[in-house]
Amino acid sequence: MANILMVVSAADSLTMKDGSEHPTGYWAEELVVSHQTLTEAGNTVHIATPGGRKPTVDQVSLAAESAGGDERAQGFKDYIAKIDGELAHPLVLADVDVASYDAVVMPGGHGPMADLYKDADLGRILVAANKDGKIIAPFCHGPAGLLSATDDDGAFAFKGRRLTVFTNEEELGGGTGENTPWLVEDALKEKGAVVENGAAWSSNVVRDGNLISGQNPQSSEDVAKEVLTALS
Repeated sequence: MANILMVVSAADSLTMKDGSEHPTGYWAEELVVSHQTLTEAGNTVHIATPGGRKPTVDQVSLAAESAGGDERAQGFKDYIAKIDGELAHPLVLADVDVASYDAVVMPGGHGPMADLYKDADLGRILVAANKDGKIIAPFCHGPAGLLSATDDDGAFAFKGRRLTVFTNEEELGGGTGENTPWLVEDALKEKGAVVENGAAWSSNVVRDGNLISGQNPQSSEDVAKEVLTALS
């Protein structure tokens, strides 16, 4: 069975275009579904955050209307409580040796737009993982973390790679809207990534070699399953 590093944002707010602070963190469905799918298949998942800080769940993601009903919302809450020990004591991202892992998985929420996109330790991990052909699997806003990865000459490590991400359409229509400080899809395109969008709010997974990405929360399970396939 594989050892999987799950990199989670430690941010609890995002500074918006108008300067206000928007409460955020990780999106419950994304962390829960991917963690559960990967561990139930027999793999070991270690959670890591910047500074080893306990990540914050975006409270909006625990609301019934966001989670897909009361039952799913309660299921997410129960699972988060079940793994609270892991969440309370994550690995310190700066101390992670990627050689110990077979894959790096990055769920979203708006948190990565506040910290992971510029985290040098994550950048080091991703560059090393990519050079070794290890599976790298960000989804929804998780691909913001890819922006941290620049090689020795300063070039974007994922330039020219095919991927997907929470789209401009989804962000502006059902995310944080016109007050969003920056759009992850646009930022990745500007760096040279080849973004392949699917229909809004439907599962879309793109695999380009060792890079597996998902578009939105609806893609969480399919991303995890593709990671399992890639590791098998």
